[in-house]
Amino acid sequence: MLCALLLLTPGTHAEDDLQNRGHDPFFQVSSAIPDCPEPAGPRVNEAEWKRDSHHRIEHGNHCWLEGRCRLPNAFAYDEEIADSTRRRLQWLSASLPAWRQSTLWVTVWQRWILIQGCVAPGFPVAPFMAALREVPDVERVVDETTAHPERGVPYALFRKDLSRHGSTKAQAGEGSVQGK
Repeated sequence: MLCALLLLTPGTHAEDDLQNRGHDPFFQVSSAIPDCPEPAGPRVNEAEWKRDSHHRIEHGNHCWLEGRCRLPNAFAYDEEIADSTRRRLQWLSASLPAWRQSTLWVTVWQRWILIQGCVAPGFPVAPFMAALREVPDVERVVDETTAHPERGVPYALFRKDLSRHGSTKAQAGEGSVQGK
């Protein structure tokens, strides 16, 4: 009876535990826009991880098989890309300082840079994304930012209050948004 109760208690299932299971680089780079909802990022529960693992493996070495990558797995680039992205952002602070008028998170995933968060109206989106595409070994930069978070955001949300209870990602653009 005690074992059954423990299995039903929220937070005791391994699959309810949100983690960055792939160790994908995920970091916040700015925080000028208050109340910007935090993205779910690469945090998933065990069930999601198992469901996506085959695709992750296949996609990870696809570029090498096609002869587009020098390393046998696209994920092998991610830490180096994350470090280069941080340096690039430092350089952009001097050459394109308006980018700091944002609250942004970066996820690096198999040579892709995903930018999520909130930007000020008039934010220089095109030059900012173009500058990130210049980071070595980056295949694609994905823009999931908004200047109007009150209307919803174009990404899945991280819900700290629910992450221990198995609800991993809230739908993008929900009316009631909880973030940081």
